[in-house]
Amino acid sequence: MSLGGIKCHKVAYNGLSVQKFRGVSNLSLDAKGRIVLPARYRERLLEICQSQLIVTIDTDQPCLLIYPLPEWELIEEKIEALPSFNPTARRIQRLLIGHATEVEVDANGRMLLSNPLREYARLGKKVVLIGQGKKFELWDEALWSERMESWLGESGDSEMPEALAELTL
Repeated sequence: MSLGGIKCHKVAYNGLSVQKFRGVSNLSLDAKGRIVLPARYRERLLEICQSQLIVTIDTDQPCLLIYPLPEWELIEEKIEALPSFNPTARRIQRLLIGHATEVEVDANGRMLLSNPLREYARLGKKVVLIGQGKKFELWDEALWSERMESWLGESGDSEMPEALAELTL
């Protein structure tokens, strides 16, 4: 299924329907900090999470992570279960849960992003929404282009996780 440049693929997992989001969409951020999602995408969000989303920061890159609420709740539960005396776990808890912001897609398909989230991701007027399976990433368009070029130019000499090394494409 294609949703305005984003592809949504529905698969069954343990008897549940799971959404897989793929693709790239170029969007505009308005003066109030809103993005407008494609109409067909809005319908799907209404179906799977009543248009309730969670937006938080990525701890490795200057972008935002956007999760349907039910998916985020599973992740949040795992993050909360991390040992609070471990400094790395505490850092992740503070950053991901601390920045997690509930947003709703309004009747016009708009989603409002808070100023702290926009500042963290350095979002300008042109943004890029990237499907990442169960979530989306939201990037400033120029920063996305820069990082993509960098990643494409990297050699494959770095350490590869065993599971990835065994993957056949």
